[in-house]
Amino acid sequence: MNQLSTSPIAAKHPQELEIHGDKRIDDYYWLRQQDPEVIDYLKAENSYTEERMQHTQQLQQSLYQEMLSRIKETDLSVPYRLQDYYYYTRTEEGQAYPIFCRKYQSLDAAEEILLDQNELAAEAEFFSLGVISISPNQQILAYSVDTTGAEQYTLYFLNLATRELYSETIADTYYSFAWGNDNQTTFYTKIDAANRPYQLWRHTLGSNSGDDLVYQEDNEAYYLSVGKTRSRAYILLDLGSKVTSEVYYLDANQPNGEFQLFQPRQTGIEYSIEHHSDRFYIVTNESAINFKLMMTPVEATDQTNWQIVIPHREEVMLEGIDAFADYLVIYERQGGLPTGRIQTLATGEIREITFPEPTYSFDGGNNPEFETTKFRFGYSSLITPSSVFDYDLATGSRELKKETEVLGGYDHNLYASERLIAVARDGTEVPISLVYKKGINRDGSNPLWLTGYGSYGYSYPISFSSVRLSLLDRGLIYAIAHIRGGEEMGRRWYEDGKFLRKKNTFTDFIACAEHLIAEKWTKSDRLVISGGSAGGLLMGAVVNLRPDLFKAVVADVPFVDVLTTILDTSLPLTVLEWEEWGNPNDPEYYEYIKSYSPYDNVVSQDYPAMLITAGLNDPRVKYWEPAKWTAKLRELKTDDNLLLLKTNMSAGHGGASGRYEYLKEIAFEYAFVLDLIKH
Repeated sequence: MNQLSTSPIAAKHPQELEIHGDKRIDDYYWLRQQDPEVIDYLKAENSYTEERMQHTQQLQQSLYQEMLSRIKETDLSVPYRLQDYYYYTRTEEGQAYPIFCRKYQSLDAAEEILLDQNELAAEAEFFSLGVISISPNQQILAYSVDTTGAEQYTLYFLNLATRELYSETIADTYYSFAWGNDNQTTFYTKIDAANRPYQLWRHTLGSNSGDDLVYQEDNEAYYLSVGKTRSRAYILLDLGSKVTSEVYYLDANQPNGEFQLFQPRQTGIEYSIEHHSDRFYIVTNESAINFKLMMTPVEATDQTNWQIVIPHREEVMLEGIDAFADYLVIYERQGGLPTGRIQTLATGEIREITFPEPTYSFDGGNNPEFETTKFRFGYSSLITPSSVFDYDLATGSRELKKETEVLGGYDHNLYASERLIAVARDGTEVPISLVYKKGINRDGSNPLWLTGYGSYGYSYPISFSSVRLSLLDRGLIYAIAHIRGGEEMGRRWYEDGKFLRKKNTFTDFIACAEHLIAEKWTKSDRLVISGGSAGGLLMGAVVNLRPDLFKAVVADVPFVDVLTTILDTSLPLTVLEWEEWGNPNDPEYYEYIKSYSPYDNVVSQDYPAMLITAGLNDPRVKYWEPAKWTAKLRELKTDDNLLLLKTNMSAGHGGASGRYEYLKEIAFEYAFVLDLIKH
């Protein structure tokens, strides 16, 4: 099975599935069983993919070397200050992972290496760092490690004075973690059989008495996380479904005390809290679809005591805040773009943070200190490399601390970015972000790569990518469709792309593609599309609807077997998903999901060329979804276009770990596309 001249076809072992009296035959249900037959099949698909891509090996290598040559392999992040130390990461040429370091009091001081991920990853095919958290006295480092891609982390504690690990290790933990102010009490989360973080545990370093279960969330629609306020005064236990929130808080100086309920959960009401001296700030959507900012005294958290700080606004979405001793940083989204405002607490004065480009990304950076007049933020655009700024909260001045260096003489003046508007079939205006190398002709002949996501209220970032230059310099235009289901245009943009309005996501994307063709940016036989995870669902839906519109598709770990997956409550995070897609045990939702689920709607028709990827250990989109989809496409499609399945046999949802292996995966996908659209 190592040398294949024809594509593998999955042998049929039909499985009858029935709900609401609807009987479905699933010929490829057997691929869910991770037994030798399935592993052999996936390996056969990989061999076929390798064989069909063999002629692109030189192109893949050229792309990889190009991408690598633009990266400053030995580099340093901008240090941030936390009390007496400056913390930073650095990378070394030939090393796949960052090294965490610090210096005492001065950047001229001797370097102390806290954690070298390359040493931890030396024997692992896959490596991911989850938690990395320093104790309040900055003498103990907590960190967690996953070596399979299954997002199940083992937690360790390192004494930084002696460089010795504490004897205790804690398995099956998740991403969040918090320290009590006594430097001994810690809080971590554990996952259930479905990979849902559902328990909060308290652990005392060096204690032999066992850990305490602080909280267990039995509602399968909820997940939990733990963190600490910037003021260092409180530890927060956050509980949430897709549409409802609940928060408990604990005095960090009394870490063995009892968590207090901030405000009981109310279905459909979301809130988050931020502490400041004698009050809590609350960001909530209660009677405010785009969220509003409230405030309440620390000793009176019941909703009857909340006071309005920033009212709800129809045209502006409040995304969150950061509280500092004398200032609030307010994150908002308006007109499809992220914005920031600074409020001086003593005077109430508001200052806008402005940005020069028509389309961009902006977010807060490392800002661990509460008592500060400096706010660090990140900025990027499709033509401006990722940049770190320090913003003076008192004066409004900003200082560029670092713009990520792109080696090889990158000149942003050679490229242009634009913001376009497509009109969906219901008249809704859908933004498109676009970047290209100057000098192209708008004659419809240009190859164009269009991507999107459109789920979970995730706003697709409009950010720079040095690897993308390998496309732009070859004459490709790159575009992002900011479709409904994301939150680019506010919360209603999200609400209009979920539940029984999910199909808006797909028709918006098609409208964007049609607009780009109509405006002669490209044509259908030069148009490539891509999406990953829920963006892979998007890919599957649009190629079922309009296969004629696209030349090629790259679908990374695509969520395509929607109906069967969210009917199976034994799978990770399934019940949580019901508040995004709807509960298929309800006949109305069942029929609606069935009508767009990509796997269930593959038909006998021509399809574009397709590259589909999977991760064998993926806990979010199980490998069998892309595998089943590929098999069904092979059976039913009526064309001879290339269809490839590439399964990473030692990774999960995010693909290969380490910056070098990641670049190789990107080079492979780019080679697939470039080979198809060459003149």
